[in-house]
Amino acid sequence: MDRHPQNIVTRLLSAAGITVNGHQPWDIQVNNTAFYKEVLYRGSLGLGESYMNNYWDCERLDDFFTKILLANLDTRVKKSFRFKADILLASVLNFQTPAKAYRNGSAHYDTGNDLFECMLDKRMTYTCAFWENVRTLDEAQEQKLDLTCRKLKLQPGMHILDIGCGWGSLAKFAAEKYGVRVTGITISKEQAELAKERCKGLPIDIRLTDYRTLHEPFDAIVSLGMFEHVGYKNYDAYMKMVHRCLKDDGLFLLHTIGGNTPNTFTDQWLNKYIFPNAMIPTIRLIGQFIEGLFVMEHWQNFSVDYDHTLMAWYENILQNWDKLKTKYDPTFFRMWKYYLLSCAGSFRARKSQLWQIVLSKNGVPGGYRFR
Repeated sequence: MDRHPQNIVTRLLSAAGITVNGHQPWDIQVNNTAFYKEVLYRGSLGLGESYMNNYWDCERLDDFFTKILLANLDTRVKKSFRFKADILLASVLNFQTPAKAYRNGSAHYDTGNDLFECMLDKRMTYTCAFWENVRTLDEAQEQKLDLTCRKLKLQPGMHILDIGCGWGSLAKFAAEKYGVRVTGITISKEQAELAKERCKGLPIDIRLTDYRTLHEPFDAIVSLGMFEHVGYKNYDAYMKMVHRCLKDDGLFLLHTIGGNTPNTFTDQWLNKYIFPNAMIPTIRLIGQFIEGLFVMEHWQNFSVDYDHTLMAWYENILQNWDKLKTKYDPTFFRMWKYYLLSCAGSFRARKSQLWQIVLSKNGVPGGYRFR
């Protein structure tokens, strides 16, 4: 059998319907033959870094990733020794201790508020939007925020906790539209400063603090897109914190990316360049740590909406690149493009999910309903 790296990679891609130097928008154009060894011997890290280094191009990266993931090519290339060691260490060590959590969060969320302002909707909502019967990102994000508030059954005068509040998007919306008081926590200094500015004049308290420090009661608790940074070694502490801080008749809404198979470590490339030490939960893992603490009232999957959201974020970056390129170089642009479009491909291929889960402490009398 021919074991030359170029021939092996070409055959693998062909099995996914991708032609090297082909003419379809999902085909790749190889600019440097070092690409083949990078991919074959370094897996997803080699694929991503070789793209950042201009070793290859593709007109539609999102379609490229959809095809390779549907063909399960991610399971057929080598994982580097370093990545295998990282997986082993993740099963032994806690990569999301309070001190490490601040460093992990800062690495991504302190990249630059200017970047996120250009990429996100007007409210700066950095989580999956809800696109049913709407056309714009602003509308889709506002619809998601309203859906979240309705699921929590918010009423005027309630005090809610927003774990991982970002730039204050949900806090501001809930305070303005539902008349609630909000405590929002984040471990990103850049987020906290801008969130305080954007929420000025409203009954909103933004704190730069770790979730493990909280010991106060709330009428409802919500977490949008933060659980992916908790790590399974901290799931017990996280769920117990929510349980002790949630009033007996309150609701907790967990909005998180989910995976089909368990992994203690995220993708190699994403771990190095985008989300250090992140971990995607599974249904089984979430179930394991809510048992004995909560009643599962409602579980919704709108992962296809995340594909649409990521594509909208990419279009915003593309349209605003002239404004951003004085601060961010071309390599950063390729890295960010790869991040957004590879993730879009993963949701499109249904390898990644997006769940909203509503939990109560004692079960909602008469059953849970929302409108």
